[in-house]
Amino acid sequence: MKEADKKQVITWLLAGCFLIFSMVVVGGITRLTGSGLSITEWNVVMGAVPPLNETQWQQAFEKYKQIPQYQKINYDFALSDFKHIFFWEYLHRLIGRLVGIVFLLPFIYFVWKKKLSGEWIRKSVFLFALGGMQGFLGWFMVKSGLTERVSVSHYRLAIHLVAAFITFGFTFWFAMQLMFERKENDGNRRLASLTRWILGFVILQIIYGAFTAGLHAGRIANTFPTMDGEWIPSGINALSPAYLNLFENLLTVQFIHRVLACTIVILIFVLWGTGRKKILSAYQKKSINACVLAVVVQFLLGIFTLLYHVPVALAALHQAGGFFLFSAVLTVLFFFLKMKLVAE
Repeated sequence: MKEADKKQVITWLLAGCFLIFSMVVVGGITRLTGSGLSITEWNVVMGAVPPLNETQWQQAFEKYKQIPQYQKINYDFALSDFKHIFFWEYLHRLIGRLVGIVFLLPFIYFVWKKKLSGEWIRKSVFLFALGGMQGFLGWFMVKSGLTERVSVSHYRLAIHLVAAFITFGFTFWFAMQLMFERKENDGNRRLASLTRWILGFVILQIIYGAFTAGLHAGRIANTFPTMDGEWIPSGINALSPAYLNLFENLLTVQFIHRVLACTIVILIFVLWGTGRKKILSAYQKKSINACVLAVVVQFLLGIFTLLYHVPVALAALHQAGGFFLFSAVLTVLFFFLKMKLVAE
């Protein structure tokens, strides 16, 4: 790939990363403001146009009145209240459509101008498939809250969120492949293996972050480091059968979320300490330092979000922090897989 073409493709991929990041942050605000069920239909083309007059607004509001969330929780909403929650869900879906356009149009241009090799065309199609799956999972999630529930399923929320991180991760990884030259090496197995474990725990933490959000588990036990004075909450095994506690017990879900956070902090500092004993490249050192900074900030954001009973601003920052941590861990893994240590 020519250097000029490479720069254009890198810009394209990073723009996609930014939009996916924006969509997830706005999606978090949508959930925090209870806005996610305000649009009860999915129409890819016509859904891009919001209500344009009072009649159309009233029609959209009447559709919202048919779902349990309005009937059981927001029954006192006026049209002005509905417009507020509609805004966040509409913005979330609009960014999703924008992601599709930003991926599709430059891709067509790159193929037309023969700027992409066969390998990169296949990678681009793979990203399209991930994006299409993400759109389907978004509607699959919303549907869970339109009939019997007053909110979406926390299981479907977790699937939708993890899919977004996976799409972002592959897009970011492909961009890094173009940004940095590959070097033949088998890397440092210990550091690469440790980073893989960290990445695995981060993904598990994303899942439990979604569970915590979907169950509103962050609104209980708002103390730290103990949970209402207990290191291990007494209600941790309240549900039967016992395995349901791992997924549906609010105390247990929050407890696991805390334990995973502490585990990730420890592992990243172990990575940092181990790396200090090696002679690393500048990229490797900077990526580990960025990872340490990201996990410290994210850990503190999590604590303050909990202590202040999940305010929208802090919770949104916490979700954004998850993206930065995920990106930092991916970057560390990339450099240890693609770039050789100066000395073992």
